[in-house]
Amino acid sequence: MSPFVKNPNRPDLAALQSDSDYDAIVVGSGISGAIIANELAQAGKRVLIVEAAPETDRTYEGYTEYLNHFYGQSAKDNQSPFPINPNAATPRGSELRKLDPLETNSSSYIVQSGPYVSDTVYTRVFGGTSIHWEAKTPRMLPQDFKTQTVFGQGRDWPIGYEDIETDYETAEREMGVSADVEDQKYLDLKFRDSYVFPMRGLPPSWLDEQVAQGIDNSQVELYGERYALKVRPFPQARNGIPNPAYDGGKGFEPTSAVASHQIDIGGRCQGNTNCVPICPVQAKYHSGKTLAKAFETGRVDLLSQAVASKVIIDDASGRVTGIETKVYHHVSSPAYKTVTLRARLYVIAANAIETPRLLLASGLRSKSGLVGRNLMDHAYLLNWALMPQICGTTRGTSCTSGIVDLRGGSFRRSQAAFAVDIHNDGWGWATGSPSTDLVELVDDGNKFGRDLRNAIIDRVSRQLLLAFMIEVMPSESNRVTVDPTYKDPLDNMRPVVSFAVPEYSMRGAAYARQFAKTLFARLGAEDHTHYDPSNYGFIAYQGDPYEIRGGNHLAGTHIMGSDPSTSVVDADQRSWDHDNLYLVGAGSMPTIGTANVSLTMAAIAYRSARKIIATLNH
Repeated sequence: MSPFVKNPNRPDLAALQSDSDYDAIVVGSGISGAIIANELAQAGKRVLIVEAAPETDRTYEGYTEYLNHFYGQSAKDNQSPFPINPNAATPRGSELRKLDPLETNSSSYIVQSGPYVSDTVYTRVFGGTSIHWEAKTPRMLPQDFKTQTVFGQGRDWPIGYEDIETDYETAEREMGVSADVEDQKYLDLKFRDSYVFPMRGLPPSWLDEQVAQGIDNSQVELYGERYALKVRPFPQARNGIPNPAYDGGKGFEPTSAVASHQIDIGGRCQGNTNCVPICPVQAKYHSGKTLAKAFETGRVDLLSQAVASKVIIDDASGRVTGIETKVYHHVSSPAYKTVTLRARLYVIAANAIETPRLLLASGLRSKSGLVGRNLMDHAYLLNWALMPQICGTTRGTSCTSGIVDLRGGSFRRSQAAFAVDIHNDGWGWATGSPSTDLVELVDDGNKFGRDLRNAIIDRVSRQLLLAFMIEVMPSESNRVTVDPTYKDPLDNMRPVVSFAVPEYSMRGAAYARQFAKTLFARLGAEDHTHYDPSNYGFIAYQGDPYEIRGGNHLAGTHIMGSDPSTSVVDADQRSWDHDNLYLVGAGSMPTIGTANVSLTMAAIAYRSARKIIATLNH
């Protein structure tokens, strides 16, 4: 889609060259940017959204185009629906390779420097990574907000669980979360009296139930304390059965992104296992659903195919006076026009890689020197086995349940906590199944014809993948930088990432591997886990092999705090150095605990939106 086609929400490009009457410019159309744009619009403010990618999926036809592209790809990874766009490149795991200890890999859009290579990616399309996220929405634990005080690890937040509990509820409404409160009451997670989620919890899969039969009511010991285990459903931001008790008995009605009725789009979850990378019926929440409401106000404009390249600062006041933006004509050409966009207030919501990349490329390192530092992501350790019986693998969404009893506890003084995802989609993430199963059964098992078909069905239907999501604490050496050596076709500097898995997290990974072996033994499952030294995520720790995968849960690079000397933004995500600049998203999070970051970054976006509206009104 050309940015110059007729679009009722598209501003005139020539008019943007002069001062505008926008109250705010929001860079990025992901969850945080969408929430803030919609909240400002509902409050009567005029907003311009700057999006680096085309607005393809804003229409039903465009979303279907992504689906068709996904269906036609031989490799079904989390970027396969999205065509290559050099002008707003998307990191792709297929481009990664293992590095020598001092080597820099620039083959992918993200330049990776150092001995560890992460396969974490994000998606630069309209709606950002909310298009391909898994849509699990657990809240952070109360203890996650004060890990330094309680465990002597990481950093404390300047706010606590009680400060954003109401914002969690608002975010759960916006995303249409399906869950039952009783399933989520563990490890001091509290919910308001009479609170119910917008939709009833999604049913556990048959695989979940088979795992629960072997695990529930068992215990493990860790640092002298015993922990009871239970398979619990995860809260999910996807359409289930609306809860009639929601909102005091008013019930809940899902909203749709690109059509006016639920028959065509935004339907109830059908249990497809390709939630990552794209839901075929838009049952899964994505930020386009929030933006659809924002556009309906008539107060939000969208400038697509527009890559923010420089934040302009007035040296005397320190205030932002504009954002230099390159608007390209087509994904196949680097030809572009440069415009300077102006508003009263500026919000950068580009994600925890792109936000610091833009700031650093603009020469804005903050007085604390922490822009780009403290990069976090969950470290995933995969363990896989064959169950002794057919368990219906590949039925249900990617992940419906897991084991969360070791998300918190006193052991966090010594090692990282983790949550365990029970994957319904087999060994695909771990081994490339079912393609690899087919090759093995033909080459090694000499199977063909009916015997091959039966063997494939038996193998895949018994696959169990446990994905351990391990917390990573902030470290200033894990960081995003820029280097003029590495640029994209629009002459913008690409992000350079240096990341290593901390010792604290590797101790958690070592325990997770033993924990998986214990679970497999209790289930009578045959452990097939094998970590390949040639894999880019391979790590040897205390003489044992591991492969650490990225979680796509990027955080920490413009960290929140109560002191400008030790943080980049305040508790409202307002820049300490530039009082009309907000840096929003998971990059503001001081720690990530063991919760997927999207719900929490949505909650703190609502907090920021209130502050921005109050500032604009003043």
